[in-house]
Amino acid sequence: MPTLRVALVQLNATVGDLTGNCRQVAEGILHAKAWRADVVVLPELAITGYPPEDLLLKPTFVEDNLRAVRRLCPLTGGLVALVGFVDRDARGRLFNAAGVLADGRHRATYHKRCLPNYGVFDERRYFSPGARPLLVDLHGMRLGISICEDLWEPFPAQALHRAGASLMVNLSASPYHAGKSRERQQLFSQRAKANRMSVAYCNLVGGQDELVFDGGSLVLDAGGRLLARARQFHEDLLVVDLGLPVASRHPSHRAAKVSVAGQPTPRPPMKPRPSEWLDPLAEVYAALVLGTRDYVRKNGFETVVLGLSGGIDSSLTAAIAVDALGKEQVVGVGMPSRFSSPATQYDARRLARTLRIRFEEVSIEPCFQAYLQTLKGLFGARPVDVTEQNLQARIRGNLLMALSNKFGWLVLTTGNKSEMATGYSTLYGDMAGGFAVIKDVPKTLVYQLARFRNRGGTLLAPIPESVFERAPTAELAQNQTDQDSLPPYDVLDRIVKAYVEEDRGIQEMIRRNGLEADVVRAVVRMVDRSEYKRRQGPPGIKITPRAFGKDRRMPITNRYQES
Repeated sequence: MPTLRVALVQLNATVGDLTGNCRQVAEGILHAKAWRADVVVLPELAITGYPPEDLLLKPTFVEDNLRAVRRLCPLTGGLVALVGFVDRDARGRLFNAAGVLADGRHRATYHKRCLPNYGVFDERRYFSPGARPLLVDLHGMRLGISICEDLWEPFPAQALHRAGASLMVNLSASPYHAGKSRERQQLFSQRAKANRMSVAYCNLVGGQDELVFDGGSLVLDAGGRLLARARQFHEDLLVVDLGLPVASRHPSHRAAKVSVAGQPTPRPPMKPRPSEWLDPLAEVYAALVLGTRDYVRKNGFETVVLGLSGGIDSSLTAAIAVDALGKEQVVGVGMPSRFSSPATQYDARRLARTLRIRFEEVSIEPCFQAYLQTLKGLFGARPVDVTEQNLQARIRGNLLMALSNKFGWLVLTTGNKSEMATGYSTLYGDMAGGFAVIKDVPKTLVYQLARFRNRGGTLLAPIPESVFERAPTAELAQNQTDQDSLPPYDVLDRIVKAYVEEDRGIQEMIRRNGLEADVVRAVVRMVDRSEYKRRQGPPGIKITPRAFGKDRRMPITNRYQES
């Protein structure tokens, strides 16, 4: 069998940075040349970044992206480059496309056939679907081109197999959620075996708003066996030698084909490069670190600030921020009130010392008393209730935003998915900020990730043991705990997962999950009534199959109630 050397360039694109993305693509092509590759594959929409969303409605953006592709052509002497970009036809229709660049020219273009329109995907808003397969004949071997969803659906691979392709190349921008990397490999292995066709899958890496792309590009042989895999959550160049049969039949009339002349260059064979999977907690933690780093850096910030309460959520968020940005770029602020215990204040200071971050302390008591005095005439003799609790949270939010304005720091919020689901948060208070690091992390997983971080190899675990042992509390009232208002978190998180991520009905949750009817109904009411809060909160990193935001789009005004 002749050998084809394939290079997969797993790069971190930034949406809208056409110049920077084009530079990364050019560097990837040159590195692939240095490895004497026959084919170099770049991710889906590598030129524009993914997802470009309504930038695609700007004609100048589309034209600039086309010019960027033309600038890459002179780099392609001696190899074939498959580059993701936005194409436009004479009728003005847009296509999610892969350009075949070879011999200094743009030789052919493939248009993505399967356009996802579920979850975080909205491709049919912008793109038209492609009509037919595209084949590249190179050194007697036949490659079939596909883009992301084309590999998740069965018919594009079947069409390429019928057309005689022995390798299916896939340009992808597949966003992460926990466990998805293994899901991909299993499905792609099935595609390879079912169609007796090798698979080379090149995925994007990096953070884009609430999405994280985890990389993990891979190459499978025609039996579905893994030959090589790139690193997760890091830019990488994966170079693999593939033995492929010579094309023996003409493609079907529905397939477009481009032939690239030339002879393979003699070279010593590549050694296979294995890559181990991260374990589940390490994978989620790496996603949170990468998503935080890229959101902060790509939006032009250097330093972040967050409130440190001595609780588990702010402790984990601070650790993630330090791992993402470095200790010099993280500022913690303690904001004690009359209800803050000495133990939580001590733990906040201790965490800051262990992480070696700057720590400032500002009591909210003078502001709180001023608010109470100002509102005394309006409140009259009404009893103290949640209003006074929310005032404290909003004072803290105001202080953090003042620091943000004065010093140019980005405020990180510290609320978790369990709180976001049930509305156990204060609008314009603890929800005030620029980025919600653990917004999609259920409370039970917060504890697991904090334990994981404490095992991270440092001499001194950064999160004090007392933080794990103390009952969760917002400390906005005397002797308050979260469980005064919420079910135990292990129960709550089961309900939130079933209702939000799996769309289970109330009766089904009661029957299948063995949950108490009154508890289920109470949680469902809290989730439904809190949509208005979530709509006004900052973006946060998606790590579950269905996150709040783009994944789940519920009406705020909504009178439907399930019995």
